[in-house]
Formats: sequence, C-alpha cells, structure tokens
Amino acid sequence: MSIFRRVRGGPGRVSVREAATRTGHDSEQSGGDAVLLDVRESYEWQAGHAPRAVHLSLSALFAGAGMPPHAQARPLIVICRSGDRSRQAAELLVARGSEAVDVIGGMRDWAEAGLPVVDIRGQDGMVA
Repeated sequence: MSIFRRVRGGPGRVSVREAATRTGHDSEQSGGDAVLLDVRESYEWQAGHAPRAVHLSLSALFAGAGMPPHAQARPLIVICRSGDRSRQAAELLVARGSEAVDVIGGMRDWAEAGLPVVDIRGQDGMVA
C-alpha cells in the first residue's frame, strides 16, 4: 500500500509540511521514510535547496538519467521551484514504476514555511 495520497488521473500531491515530515526535515534527526528529489536546474539547486535533498534535474530525467543509488527503491517526494516541473517529474517517475508525489507550492512554499534552505556550500540559501 502506498504511503501517498493519489490524485485522480495522476500521482499524489503533498503539502510542504507533509513533505518535511516524510523526509525528516521537520526535526533535528535525518530520518524519514522518503527521499526529497529536487528536479530544478543546477543553478537553482546551487542557490538553495533543502538539506539532504537529492538533485536530479527534470531535463536529466527526461533524457533517461537513473536515480542515484541511495534514492532507488524508496518513496520519492519531488520538488521544484513552484510545483509545475515536480508534477511532470512525478508523473514520469510513476510511469517508470517509482512511488512518487510532488510538493504543492515547491521550494517557494518550503522557504515561506520556514523550512531549511542551504546553498551549495551549506550556508543559508535562497530559492532561485
């Protein structure tokens, strides 16, 4: 049974708070049963992303790139800047047999909710 709610006609969607809980970003611990997959482009990722998120751009996914080993066979919570690309990525991943949902509102809502955002150096980041 899936841990995610499905939306009729496509993959499920989750709020930033549910994404943070499922990926362990809402606590001091690194736990969580799902991987946060950021599908933005490299320059966006470098400017600011959630700590411990996995980066794989939507363009790389469409080109057939595989999932990094530590993200394989785990539920995926897909995030982008505002929710459009993550929705496309989640649809593609579900079609390929992964368990995936997208985050409503993306990194913009993530940052507005006060959830952590770091840059490529691990310092305070910004959503680009």
